[in-house]
Amino acid sequence: MSEQQAGGPEREGAVPTRGRFPLLDRVSYPADLRNLSIEQLRQLAEELRAETVDAVSTTGGHLGASLGVVELTVALHAVFDTPADRIVWDVGHQAYPHKILTGRRAAIRTLRQPGGLSGFTRRSESEYDPFGAAHSSTSISAGLGMAVAHHLRAAHDPAYRERNVVAVIGDGSISAGMAYEAMNNAAAAGPGASRLIVVLNDNEMSIAPPVGAMSAYLSRLMSSRQFLGLRDLAGKMVRRLPDRLERTAKKAEEYARGMITGGTLFEELGFYYVGPVDGHDMSQLVPILRNLRDADDKGPILLHVVTEKGRGYRPAEAAGDKYHAVAKFNVVTGEQSKAPPGPPSYTAVFSRELVRCARQDERIVAVTAAMPSGTGLDAFARACPERFFDVGIAEQHAVTFAAGMATEGLRPFCAIYSTFLQRAYDQVMHDVVLQNLPVRFAIDRAGLVGADGATHAGSFDLNYLGCLPGMTIMAPSDELELLHMTATACAFDDGPIALRYPRGNGLGLALPEQGSVLEIGRGRIIREMGRQSGREKGGIAILSLGTRLADVLKAADLLAAGGLPPTVADARFAKPLDTALIDNLARNHAVLLTVEDGAEGGFGAFVMHHLARNGLLDTVRVRPMTLPDRFIDHNTQDAQYREAGLDAQAIAACARNALGVATSQQTA
Repeated sequence: MSEQQAGGPEREGAVPTRGRFPLLDRVSYPADLRNLSIEQLRQLAEELRAETVDAVSTTGGHLGASLGVVELTVALHAVFDTPADRIVWDVGHQAYPHKILTGRRAAIRTLRQPGGLSGFTRRSESEYDPFGAAHSSTSISAGLGMAVAHHLRAAHDPAYRERNVVAVIGDGSISAGMAYEAMNNAAAAGPGASRLIVVLNDNEMSIAPPVGAMSAYLSRLMSSRQFLGLRDLAGKMVRRLPDRLERTAKKAEEYARGMITGGTLFEELGFYYVGPVDGHDMSQLVPILRNLRDADDKGPILLHVVTEKGRGYRPAEAAGDKYHAVAKFNVVTGEQSKAPPGPPSYTAVFSRELVRCARQDERIVAVTAAMPSGTGLDAFARACPERFFDVGIAEQHAVTFAAGMATEGLRPFCAIYSTFLQRAYDQVMHDVVLQNLPVRFAIDRAGLVGADGATHAGSFDLNYLGCLPGMTIMAPSDELELLHMTATACAFDDGPIALRYPRGNGLGLALPEQGSVLEIGRGRIIREMGRQSGREKGGIAILSLGTRLADVLKAADLLAAGGLPPTVADARFAKPLDTALIDNLARNHAVLLTVEDGAEGGFGAFVMHHLARNGLLDTVRVRPMTLPDRFIDHNTQDAQYREAGLDAQAIAACARNALGVATSQQTA
């Protein structure tokens, strides 16, 4: 393994806590764990927990989930031969301790920082990250694919040692249908799944019976080579019985264990269930994991471990969200750094107007997929609890569930991040759009999102929604426009409608008590082109969609300072287009820029298609400004838009270049 693959070399003095944690200081890679005693592993876990808290206090990030899996992380790397054996972390925000143990301790304080470590697992970052994961519920599918690939390779190469594959998935993530699809397939994958171990990290006690000494004893017993060998012998004997008796005997054994352990559901899906196990007790975890590692031909296994989110850090344990996601904080007090007071977030503005409308209209209902606070629907849940539905990590179900309510005359809002709505695209098309059902899609986190990086960027919704017939798409340029568009969506019953808005705060505009309903498909002129006074060869028009308008207006000021004051327009709607506005801009200007915070093939493409179809591309030079055709890594949002070429300087430069103004004439 190269130092570069592992996130850089460990160097004396590179880690500010070096010297505080004697055992952790001896661990550069997981191989250093494998001769440690259980007692030493316990101490290492405590040191690793303290290091994780200290690191995240300086960077912010997802803390609670990582604290809950510290012992599990240590045990997995102590028992399994990583990176040859694969550990697949679901979502990845629980993988900070894993990163520290796998050669990235010196870089852990660059987490989610520009040029630093990703907040999620990432294949390009380390060979200890076999699968990138920032969206949930993928680990079992990916792990099964790896296990089958190893098995096929071993079948053709007798010298190849078949790897163990461990998929660690939380009780929230396992609520998604994809996890059950994967488990169902694992049962049918035959020997290809024989070395797949799914670790269900249950940190909410949602499906776990009480954990005690008897449960721990039974788990060790059922995972032991002796028990598995006896079970295999019994299976061979039972197979000699008539078919009906064989099936009866197998069910009896499964249900007997199911009554004791609660694992009947997983047995029905074809997994051998072990658990529940205390996920913080190293003396339980290590022997059970060793048993599962060493068992032959055991088939897919599900090990159920019970953990506590935020474990070992008192402020996290006491917090309602267990410090799921935190800003920088004081390690001693747990107090998080607060941003200076400013304008409300776009999410809060949407939430406020939706609650107001819902109090006046009992037909309005709200659906989210495990993100009530992130989408602002927690306020709706408090105001209208009987009309709020959190369906768990199940975006596909959320969309079709909303469609079902729409068929019966309700006015459903489906509030899902742009990046997560991608997971339900077939349901949007087939279950909503094809039937022209009035489902309202509140698409949060549109555009670039900062520290969460490319995995969470809302780059593609204009593309994947804009191609669907009958879909209405709105994009507010500021929080006042969002207020109006939320009111518009509440009143719109003619088919599906979406409003997309970014992460972060508004501009600080004064907001009225309630929004106004907008005319569908009608944009607006923000500034008329002023008197030209330079070596220009015609006028400039800039047509903006969404919150890039603020930078467009700054670019307009730069152009005006150089004698080229442009026309600025706010499209408001990506679909239907305001064709009259577009035609007017094209006919009366030499250059037309379109600006959007989405990928190529979105709003700008819609505009150009309209112009080409009507012969107007022959008379105007169009320059679409979009996100570049590549992923943009985690950084601040402002820095990301500079990198994308969508800041004021880049917009002004694009206009000048299209107009043919010499570089020497450009004014910064």
